[in-house]
Amino acid sequence: MLAAAGVVAVALLPLTFAYLQLGSHPDVDASEDSASPVRDGVRVLERAVHEAGSDATGRPWRERGAVADGVRETLDPRFRTLDGSRVAEGIAYEVRVNDSAAATWAAERCPSGPDRQFGDCEAIDGTVVQERAGETTVLAVAVDLTVTTREGVSAVTVVVPVVG
Repeated sequence: MLAAAGVVAVALLPLTFAYLQLGSHPDVDASEDSASPVRDGVRVLERAVHEAGSDATGRPWRERGAVADGVRETLDPRFRTLDGSRVAEGIAYEVRVNDSAAATWAAERCPSGPDRQFGDCEAIDGTVVQERAGETTVLAVAVDLTVTTREGVSAVTVVVPVVG
């Protein structure tokens, strides 16, 4: 009987080692940087801006102010949700639009040139819009993201394009 138990134990040994290795994966970076609260916040903003900007694109250019307002109305509740999303973990987010970063981005990066038939480009309340074929196209939204953790405070300004 003892010999049979020994044989079973020896047979289960490789299975035990295989099971223990399931949690180990050499190409996964488990460093704190890969799980950065700042990076997580930016990812949430990217998804929200893409959805809000894509949904708002296509209205007439003369309604660009209303388009920018609509983008903000869509984003504001998401900003508030992000603000309180990880408080229990000791992480606090604060998101605010950045009008000057949007204006700088619009002046430097709006598509233009002889081969592009795009019109004016403006920053309105942190939202960059451009006239294309008489319609308003949302290009980007600029925000200041402040992340407070137990380790300290990180603040970044991010201009999130609507399309990657």
